[in-house]
Amino acid sequence: MNKAVVLAVISGSLLLSSCDQSVSVPPKTHPDVSSWNDLFAPDLSDAIYPEGIWTFEDGVLTASEDQAIWTKKDYDNFIVDLEFKTAEGTNSGVIVYCTDMENWIPNSVEVQIADDFAEQWANSPGTWQCGAIFGHLAPTKSMVKRPGEWNRMTITCRDQMIYVMLNGEMVAVMNMALWTSAETNPDGSEIPSWLSTPFAELPTHGHIGLQGKHAGAPIYFRNLKIKAID
Repeated sequence: MNKAVVLAVISGSLLLSSCDQSVSVPPKTHPDVSSWNDLFAPDLSDAIYPEGIWTFEDGVLTASEDQAIWTKKDYDNFIVDLEFKTAEGTNSGVIVYCTDMENWIPNSVEVQIADDFAEQWANSPGTWQCGAIFGHLAPTKSMVKRPGEWNRMTITCRDQMIYVMLNGEMVAVMNMALWTSAETNPDGSEIPSWLSTPFAELPTHGHIGLQGKHAGAPIYFRNLKIKAID
């Protein structure tokens, strides 16, 4: 092998190494999203939602009622990065892999957003608390900030693997293939009855959504970004 070829191979290896580091999956920290796409356009022209319920104002997206907002586009492998702010008693979520927007609860995966400082959520099962895969996998620790403070969340979805990072901590890692029952989780805990599809059977693509003003308390989002991954 001549010198020029050796140098080309080395240069190519270094370039691949550099590229691999820039697209770490899942990210080891909250990523630089400056070059990512908006999850929703500022005028919500690429969203599906009940008219008049969801509004963008000064870069903040919020809902006046308990109605979800959805991407028109269907996504498979991706990373979503966003900021959210709770109010007292907030119970919301980021919904991924949704194949039926009209009946989304048993046909999707919800990453829980909640005001864990509110008594009703602090005393709920771990699988209902902020950063959980709702009803299925509790977060490893509580990382949500108090109501009124902005939080950052990065959700990575690659096939049946889902990773949730909240305020710098990886709080949930799920292999959906292990959730073969719609009644009990792999650790033996009970799954809410309304989540009637085993995760192992869910398609690993679909619309991405945000839950609205659920349980009477508002939720606020900003800087919603998405990046497709292999």
